[in-house]
Amino acid sequence: MDQRISFVTLAVADLSASRSFYVDGLGWTPEMEADGVVMIPVGEHVILSLWDRAEFEEEVGPIATGDGVAPFTLAHNVATREEVDSVLELARSLGREASEGQERVWGGYTGYFSDPDGVRWEVAYNPGPVGQSVLPG
Repeated sequence: MDQRISFVTLAVADLSASRSFYVDGLGWTPEMEADGVVMIPVGEHVILSLWDRAEFEEEVGPIATGDGVAPFTLAHNVATREEVDSVLELARSLGREASEGQERVWGGYTGYFSDPDGVRWEVAYNPGPVGQSVLPG
């Protein structure tokens, strides 16, 4: 098996709200939309799939629920600290919960916002080699 991820799928409670957030709010462009799913290219050979929760559960199985945040984050790396603050402000302007950017002990600068289903996105400036390797161009 190749060492890669092709899709990140989010089972969403309200597909219309999630589509509005990612497409209308963040300005991302779907590649495919069908009944119950929106697929958005988010990198070279990587698709973010927003899938209606009920349809997700029908195919994959029941979703575990409980208090707290999901045990994962999605990350969007940027080239500067200022871009971190700009993306966090955009999330706030869309009515989403967003932290303030913070200097991190490892030398970077990050903050977090949530999408309509509470999925946490990290916005990160990472000046190190790994952080630079994920930036476009």
